[in-house]
Amino acid sequence: MATLIVPACIPSPEEDSHHLKKAFQGFGTNEASIIEILAHRNGAQRKLIREAYAATHGEDLLKDLEKELSGDFLRAVLLWTLDPAERDAQLANEATKILSANNLVIMEIGCTRSSYELFKAREAYHARYKKSLEEDVAFHTTGDYRKLLVPLVSAFRYEGDEVNMMLAKSEAKILHDKISEKAYFDDEIIRILTTRSKAQLNATLNQYNDHFGSAIFKDLKGEADNECVNFLRATLKCLTCPEKYYEKTLRLAIKRLGTDENALTRVVVTQAEVNMQRIKEEYHKRNSVTLDHAIAGDTSGDYEKVLLALIGHE
Repeated sequence: MATLIVPACIPSPEEDSHHLKKAFQGFGTNEASIIEILAHRNGAQRKLIREAYAATHGEDLLKDLEKELSGDFLRAVLLWTLDPAERDAQLANEATKILSANNLVIMEIGCTRSSYELFKAREAYHARYKKSLEEDVAFHTTGDYRKLLVPLVSAFRYEGDEVNMMLAKSEAKILHDKISEKAYFDDEIIRILTTRSKAQLNATLNQYNDHFGSAIFKDLKGEADNECVNFLRATLKCLTCPEKYYEKTLRLAIKRLGTDENALTRVVVTQAEVNMQRIKEEYHKRNSVTLDHAIAGDTSGDYEKVLLALIGHE
């Protein structure tokens, strides 16, 4: 459930674009006006604002934002203003760079987007970078990470709720057997994780728990010092319990020594229109403090204001 708050009556895209242009003019930028407009418009509305801005002023809104804003506030606003597919393409591309390589970002995109959203992200990647997402992921990863990530970002899963219980039982046994053998990245595990629908995967994990008396996450936790196994565990969590995965990502980003602004920004801007309400509820349950309070205590200025606006703080 989304946390984005869009007013019942909003100005036209032309009017919004006019107010944004006005916010850039004069002595100093009017950051409050930028937040008031962009942080309270959905994806379709933001796209129309960008188009109206270009048509009316002959300029690119994103480039003007880059000229006027800076730091973490700039990154949050830019990522938020992008079309979701463009945003995913940019995040994935950044995640393959040597200095900013982050397999978790690629995994999140492959696990939490719908089949259509993932297809659109691949399409946007192809258009912007003149190569495929799959080839960049394959080129910039190695070993077990590559084995899992390439089919994850290539997937086009069934999105319905129908499940095959006989299949769930048989594949639960396959998962248990391979994990017992410590064959964590066996082809069969990769096949199940990267092709089955999320409903089917949840049914399979329930069968795993019922038949073998232990949750798969607990069995994988026994290899806590193995980074690849931890990554596999995070992938399963992201596929089947995304709100718990993102709660942990936010908790680590906020509570570490020095805030991980990249992770904090990424989760907020990608989930504000998707699943942020459930993530907030999970955060409160797990930490006994609201996410709003945690963000307010760990950030400041316009960066704090835009994040709080996106998570529905009033």
